[in-house]
Amino acid sequence: QVQLVESGGGLVQPGGSLRLSCAASGSIFSINTMDWYRQAPGKERELVAGITTSGSTNYADSVKGRFTISRDNAKNMVYLQMNSLKPEDTAVYYCNAEVAEAVGGLYDGYWGQGTQVTVSS
Repeated sequence: QVQLVESGGGLVQPGGSLRLSCAASGSIFSINTMDWYRQAPGKERELVAGITTSGSTNYADSVKGRFTISRDNAKNMVYLQMNSLKPEDTAVYYCNAEVAEAVGGLYDGYWGQGTQVTVSS
């Protein structure tokens, strides 16, 4: 069993910053790609940012230049630094990770429970 737990969400004013964290625990041998997704009310879940084990990153155009994804492989954690936040960034943010539970095992996808980010005056 593998668990992902997000933290760091909250209420922030436009232009403010938040740092989200996601901790993976359980039967973990290795983690491949780690991603942040978000889902706003009435909208589809969308990819915000992703990062490979080697540190290669990709971002949605809407957050490029404002958000930074990073990871700590030794701690099985991924982070999302969010700066210059806008009201349209309001959503539930989810962590996703591809995890192998044994050497030579297949990578399975896991999701966290989500953390609410609200950007409002």
